[in-house]
Amino acid sequence: MRNDKENFIVNHSFKFSLAIIQFSEELRGLYKYEMASQIFRSGTSIGANIAEAQNAEGKADFIHKFKIAAKEADEVKYWLKLCLASPYYPCPDGILLDDLKSIILVISKIIATSKNK
Repeated sequence: MRNDKENFIVNHSFKFSLAIIQFSEELRGLYKYEMASQIFRSGTSIGANIAEAQNAEGKADFIHKFKIAAKEADEVKYWLKLCLASPYYPCPDGILLDDLKSIILVISKIIATSKNK
C-alpha cells in the first residue's frame, strides 16, 4: 500500500509536529514539564501514525492507523485548549490550532473515503 509521491497530509502533519516540538520546548523553558510531555507525545504521534499508514498492510490497517492519528489529534486539541483556558500556561499560537483543525478535517475525510471504497 506504500505510495512515495508527495502527500499533503504526510507533509502537513510533519510540519505540525515541528511546531508542536517548538511549543513543547517553550513549555519546558517555563518548567511546565508535564504539559510539555503530554503535548509532545500526542502532537507528534499524529504524524507518526500517518507516516505508518503509508506502509499499511491493507485497507483495514490503513484505516486503523488514521483512527489512531485522529484520537491523538483529539488529545492534543484537549491539551492545547487547557493551555488556552489556564492563566498558568502560555497560549498556543493560533496557527498551531488552525493547523490542527485542518489536519483533523483531512484525517476525518481520509477515514470516511477509505471506508467507502
